Amino acid sequence: MNPMLDKLKAGKVAIGSTASWDNETRFLARSGLDFLLFDTQHSPVEIKRLNFPIAAMRGGSAIPIIRVGDNTAEQICYALDQGAKGVVCPMVNSGPAAADMVQYSKYPFDGIRSSAGARGDWGDFDNYRDYLDAVNDNVLIIPMVETQEAFSNLVDIVTTPGINALLIGPSDFSINLDVPLDYTNPKYHEAIGTVARTCRENGVAPGMYFVPPGIEPQTLIQMGFQFFTMSWHDWASQGIREGVKHVAGE
Repeated sequence: MNPMLDKLKAGKVAIGSTASWDNETRFLARSGLDFLLFDTQHSPVEIKRLNFPIAAMRGGSAIPIIRVGDNTAEQICYALDQGAKGVVCPMVNSGPAAADMVQYSKYPFDGIRSSAGARGDWGDFDNYRDYLDAVNDNVLIIPMVETQEAFSNLVDIVTTPGINALLIGPSDFSINLDVPLDYTNPKYHEAIGTVARTCRENGVAPGMYFVPPGIEPQTLIQMGFQFFTMSWHDWASQGIREGVKHVAGE
Protein backbone atom coordinates (compact mmCIF):
# COMPACT_ATOMS: atom_id res chain seq x y z
CA MET A 1 0.00 0.00 0.00
CA ASN A 2 2.89 2.33 0.83
CA PRO A 3 6.11 0.36 0.33
CA MET A 4 8.32 3.30 1.21
CA LEU A 5 6.66 3.70 4.61
CA ASP A 6 7.03 -0.05 5.19
CA LYS A 7 10.72 0.17 4.32
CA LEU A 8 11.29 3.11 6.67
CA LYS A 9 9.46 1.41 9.53
CA ALA A 10 11.73 -1.60 9.02
CA GLY A 11 14.77 0.65 9.48
CA LYS A 12 15.85 0.38 5.85
CA VAL A 13 17.07 3.09 3.48
CA ALA A 14 14.87 4.49 0.69
CA ILE A 15 16.45 6.17 -2.32
CA GLY A 16 14.48 8.48 -4.59
CA SER A 17 14.94 11.24 -7.09
CA THR A 18 13.29 14.51 -7.96
CA ALA A 19 10.84 14.64 -10.84
CA SER A 20 8.50 17.04 -12.59
CA TRP A 21 5.57 17.01 -14.97
CA ASP A 22 7.86 16.80 -17.99
CA ASN A 23 10.11 13.97 -16.71
CA GLU A 24 9.78 10.38 -17.90
CA THR A 25 7.96 9.45 -14.71
CA ARG A 26 6.65 6.14 -16.03
CA PHE A 27 10.22 4.96 -16.65
CA LEU A 28 11.51 6.36 -13.36
CA ALA A 29 8.73 4.73 -11.34
CA ARG A 30 9.84 1.35 -12.68
CA SER A 31 13.59 1.93 -12.42
CA GLY A 32 14.08 0.63 -8.88
CA LEU A 33 13.78 3.99 -7.10
CA ASP A 34 11.66 4.03 -3.95
CA PHE A 35 10.07 7.42 -4.51
CA LEU A 36 9.83 10.40 -6.82
CA LEU A 37 9.66 13.82 -5.20
CA PHE A 38 7.80 16.57 -7.06
CA ASP A 39 8.69 20.10 -5.92
CA THR A 40 5.99 22.78 -6.18
CA GLN A 41 7.69 25.20 -3.80
CA HIS A 42 10.76 26.28 -5.77
CA SER A 43 9.64 25.30 -9.26
CA PRO A 44 7.08 26.85 -11.62
CA VAL A 45 4.96 23.68 -11.58
CA GLU A 46 1.43 23.98 -10.21
CA ILE A 47 0.31 21.13 -7.95
CA LYS A 48 -2.74 20.27 -10.04
CA ARG A 49 -0.58 19.76 -13.13
CA LEU A 50 0.94 16.69 -11.46
CA ASN A 51 -2.15 14.54 -11.87
CA PHE A 52 -1.00 13.00 -15.16
CA PRO A 53 2.67 12.27 -14.34
CA ILE A 54 1.61 10.75 -11.02
CA ALA A 55 -1.04 8.63 -12.75
CA ALA A 56 1.70 7.39 -15.10
CA MET A 57 3.57 6.01 -12.07
CA ARG A 58 0.86 3.46 -11.27
CA GLY A 59 2.22 -0.06 -11.17
CA GLY A 60 5.78 1.06 -10.49
CA SER A 61 7.81 0.52 -7.33
CA ALA A 62 8.33 4.25 -6.65
CA ILE A 63 5.71 6.23 -4.77
CA PRO A 64 4.91 9.88 -5.53
CA ILE A 65 5.68 12.54 -2.92
CA ILE A 66 4.85 16.23 -3.37
CA ARG A 67 6.54 19.15 -1.65
CA VAL A 68 3.98 21.91 -1.19
CA GLY A 69 4.79 25.59 -0.83
CA ASP A 70 3.11 26.21 2.50
CA ASN A 71 1.58 24.41 5.48
CA THR A 72 -2.07 24.99 4.61
CA ALA A 73 -5.06 22.69 4.30
CA GLU A 74 -5.58 23.74 0.68
CA GLN A 75 -2.02 23.06 -0.50
CA ILE A 76 -1.81 19.70 1.23
CA CYS A 77 -5.25 18.64 0.03
CA TYR A 78 -4.34 19.56 -3.55
CA ALA A 79 -1.15 17.47 -3.31
CA LEU A 80 -2.84 14.39 -1.91
CA ASP A 81 -5.74 14.68 -4.34
CA GLN A 82 -3.25 14.29 -7.21
CA GLY A 83 -2.38 10.86 -5.86
CA ALA A 84 0.65 11.61 -3.69
CA LYS A 85 1.40 9.02 -1.03
CA GLY A 86 3.50 11.49 0.92
CA VAL A 87 3.57 15.22 1.41
CA VAL A 88 6.55 17.39 2.31
CA CYS A 89 5.96 20.79 3.90
CA PRO A 90 8.68 23.46 4.30
CA MET A 91 9.40 25.60 7.34
CA VAL A 92 7.54 23.55 9.94
CA ASN A 93 9.00 25.24 12.99
CA SER A 94 7.04 23.96 15.99
CA GLY A 95 4.99 21.15 17.43
CA PRO A 96 1.68 22.98 16.80
CA ALA A 97 2.69 23.55 13.16
CA ALA A 98 3.47 19.84 12.82
CA ALA A 99 0.08 19.00 14.37
CA ASP A 100 -1.61 21.26 11.83
CA MET A 101 0.17 19.42 9.03
CA VAL A 102 -1.10 16.09 10.34
CA GLN A 103 -4.65 17.44 10.53
CA TYR A 104 -4.48 18.71 6.96
CA SER A 105 -3.09 15.38 5.70
CA LYS A 106 -5.64 13.01 7.22
CA TYR A 107 -9.31 12.43 6.67
CA PRO A 108 -11.80 12.63 9.56
CA PHE A 109 -11.71 11.62 12.25
CA ASP A 110 -7.91 11.72 12.47
CA GLY A 111 -7.80 15.01 10.58
CA ILE A 112 -9.79 17.52 8.55
CA ARG A 113 -8.80 16.68 4.96
CA SER A 114 -11.66 17.25 2.56
CA SER A 115 -12.81 14.22 0.57
CA ALA A 116 -12.96 14.28 -3.22
CA GLY A 117 -13.50 10.56 -3.66
CA ALA A 118 -10.84 7.87 -3.64
CA ARG A 119 -7.60 9.39 -4.87
CA GLY A 120 -4.28 7.71 -5.56
CA ASP A 121 -3.07 4.14 -5.93
CA TRP A 122 -4.14 2.77 -2.54
CA GLY A 123 -5.85 -0.44 -3.63
CA ASP A 124 -9.45 -1.63 -3.62
CA PHE A 125 -11.73 -1.47 -0.60
CA ASP A 126 -15.13 -2.92 0.30
CA ASN A 127 -16.34 0.38 1.70
CA TYR A 128 -15.28 4.00 1.77
CA ARG A 129 -14.45 4.02 5.48
CA ASP A 130 -11.81 1.34 4.85
CA TYR A 131 -10.25 3.56 2.18
CA LEU A 132 -10.20 6.57 4.51
CA ASP A 133 -8.60 4.58 7.33
CA ALA A 134 -6.02 3.04 5.00
CA VAL A 135 -4.90 6.45 3.72
CA ASN A 136 -4.78 7.87 7.24
CA ASP A 137 -2.59 4.98 8.39
CA ASN A 138 -0.23 4.94 5.42
CA VAL A 139 0.29 8.47 4.12
CA LEU A 140 3.80 9.83 4.71
CA ILE A 141 3.66 13.16 6.55
CA ILE A 142 7.05 14.82 6.25
CA PRO A 143 7.73 18.23 7.81
CA MET A 144 10.97 19.99 6.87
CA VAL A 145 13.50 21.22 9.42
CA GLU A 146 15.23 24.26 7.96
CA THR A 147 15.49 26.88 10.71
CA GLN A 148 16.97 27.46 14.15
CA GLU A 149 13.43 27.60 15.51
CA ALA A 150 12.62 24.16 14.12
CA PHE A 151 15.93 22.81 15.43
CA SER A 152 15.10 24.16 18.90
CA ASN A 153 11.65 22.56 18.74
CA LEU A 154 12.85 19.31 17.20
CA VAL A 155 11.56 17.02 19.96
CA ASP A 156 8.12 18.65 19.87
CA ILE A 157 7.97 18.16 16.10
CA VAL A 158 9.05 14.51 15.96
CA THR A 159 6.84 13.47 18.89
CA THR A 160 3.74 14.94 17.26
CA PRO A 161 1.31 12.04 16.68
CA GLY A 162 1.06 11.25 12.98
CA ILE A 163 4.51 12.49 12.00
CA ASN A 164 6.32 9.48 10.56
CA ALA A 165 9.25 11.08 8.74
CA LEU A 166 11.21 14.32 8.73
CA LEU A 167 13.26 16.00 6.03
CA ILE A 168 16.20 18.39 6.37
CA GLY A 169 16.42 21.13 3.79
CA PRO A 170 20.23 21.12 3.52
CA SER A 171 20.72 24.61 2.08
CA ASP A 172 18.27 26.53 4.26
CA PHE A 173 19.41 24.63 7.33
CA SER A 174 23.04 25.57 6.70
CA ILE A 175 22.08 29.22 6.14
CA ASN A 176 20.12 29.35 9.38
CA LEU A 177 22.99 27.73 11.25
CA ASP A 178 25.16 30.61 9.96
CA VAL A 179 27.37 28.29 7.91
CA PRO A 180 25.78 28.96 4.49
CA LEU A 181 26.38 26.03 2.11
CA ASP A 182 29.40 25.01 4.19
CA TYR A 183 28.26 21.41 4.41
CA THR A 184 31.55 20.08 5.76
CA ASN A 185 31.56 22.52 8.68
CA PRO A 186 31.71 20.66 12.04
CA LYS A 187 28.78 22.77 13.30
CA TYR A 188 26.67 21.54 10.41
CA HIS A 189 27.66 17.90 10.88
CA GLU A 190 26.86 18.06 14.57
CA ALA A 191 23.45 19.59 13.91
CA ILE A 192 22.37 17.09 11.24
CA GLY A 193 23.63 14.28 13.45
CA THR A 194 21.44 15.58 16.27
CA VAL A 195 18.44 15.65 13.94
CA ALA A 196 19.03 12.08 12.78
CA ARG A 197 19.55 10.77 16.30
CA THR A 198 16.49 12.56 17.73
CA CYS A 199 14.31 11.22 14.93
CA ARG A 200 15.44 7.63 15.32
CA GLU A 201 15.01 7.79 19.11
CA ASN A 202 11.38 8.76 18.57
CA GLY A 203 10.46 6.36 15.79
CA VAL A 204 10.57 8.93 13.00
CA ALA A 205 12.54 8.35 9.79
CA PRO A 206 15.03 11.17 9.06
CA GLY A 207 15.86 12.22 5.51
CA MET A 208 17.88 14.77 3.55
CA TYR A 209 16.37 16.54 0.56
CA PHE A 210 19.61 15.98 -1.34
CA VAL A 211 23.08 14.69 -0.51
CA PRO A 212 25.13 17.83 0.22
CA PRO A 213 28.41 18.27 -1.69
CA GLY A 214 31.32 16.99 0.35
CA ILE A 215 29.21 14.39 2.17
CA GLU A 216 28.97 10.81 0.98
CA PRO A 217 25.61 8.99 1.06
CA GLN A 218 27.13 6.29 3.26
CA THR A 219 28.10 8.95 5.81
CA LEU A 220 24.48 10.04 6.03
CA ILE A 221 23.33 6.44 6.37
CA GLN A 222 25.83 5.85 9.17
CA MET A 223 24.43 8.94 10.92
CA GLY A 224 21.00 7.34 10.79
CA PHE A 225 19.41 9.00 7.76
CA GLN A 226 16.98 6.75 5.94
CA PHE A 227 16.02 8.55 2.74
CA PHE A 228 17.31 11.14 0.31
CA THR A 229 17.12 12.07 -3.34
CA MET A 230 19.80 11.34 -5.89
CA SER A 231 20.20 12.58 -9.46
CA TRP A 232 19.14 9.81 -11.86
CA HIS A 233 20.60 11.29 -15.06
CA ASP A 234 24.14 9.94 -14.62
CA TRP A 235 22.81 6.49 -13.71
CA ALA A 236 20.59 6.45 -16.81
CA SER A 237 23.45 7.58 -19.04
CA GLN A 238 25.72 4.89 -17.62
CA GLY A 239 23.08 2.25 -18.28
CA ILE A 240 22.63 3.39 -21.87
CA ARG A 241 26.38 3.35 -22.47
CA GLU A 242 26.61 -0.18 -21.10
CA GLY A 243 23.68 -1.25 -23.26
CA VAL A 244 25.28 0.20 -26.39
CA LYS A 245 28.57 -1.55 -25.61
CA HIS A 246 26.76 -4.85 -25.11
CA VAL A 247 24.89 -4.61 -28.44
CA ALA A 248 28.10 -3.57 -30.24
CA GLY A 249 29.99 -6.46 -28.70
CA GLU A 250 32.53 -4.20 -27.08
